[in-house]
Amino acid sequence: MKRIVIALLLLISYSSIQAQEAKWYDSFEEASKIAKKTNKPILANFTGSDWCGWCIRLDKEVFSKAEFQKWAKENVVLLTVDFPRRKKLPEDIASQNNALQRAFQVSGYPTIWLMNPGQGDMPTKGIVPLGKTGYVQGGVEKWIASIAPSLPKQ
Repeated sequence: MKRIVIALLLLISYSSIQAQEAKWYDSFEEASKIAKKTNKPILANFTGSDWCGWCIRLDKEVFSKAEFQKWAKENVVLLTVDFPRRKKLPEDIASQNNALQRAFQVSGYPTIWLMNPGQGDMPTKGIVPLGKTGYVQGGVEKWIASIAPSLPKQ
C-alpha cells in the first residue's frame, strides 16, 4: 500500500511539473496560428542549440526555469529557430529558419525576437517586429525585464 501511495505522489508531481512547461514550437506557421488565436506575440529564439555556449547558458539559466515557463505561458508563444551543427533538421524547418534569419538579419546567437505574425494566409508576410534581446546575465527576472518593455500593451 505504501508503494502505491508513493508511486501516485510521484506521478502527480511529475504531471504538475509537465503541466507548468510552456511549449516551444519549431514551426513558424503553427506558432503563428496559436499567436493569432491567443492574441499573444511570438518569442522567437534564434539559437545554435547544440554548439552555442551562450545559447545553452540562456536555456539553462532562464528558459528551463519554472518562473520563465509561467511567464511565457501567460505572455508569449514560444518558437525555436535553431541552427544546430550535430543534428539535421527537416528540410522544411531548415528552410523556414534560414528565411527567418534573413528577414530578421540575425548574425549572432542567441538572438531573441518578439514579433506579431502577419495577417491572412501567409503568416510570414507582414510580420511586425516588437523588440529583441539576447543573453542577459542575472537569471530569469533580469532576462524578462529585458524583453517585457517590447510586449504589446493589453
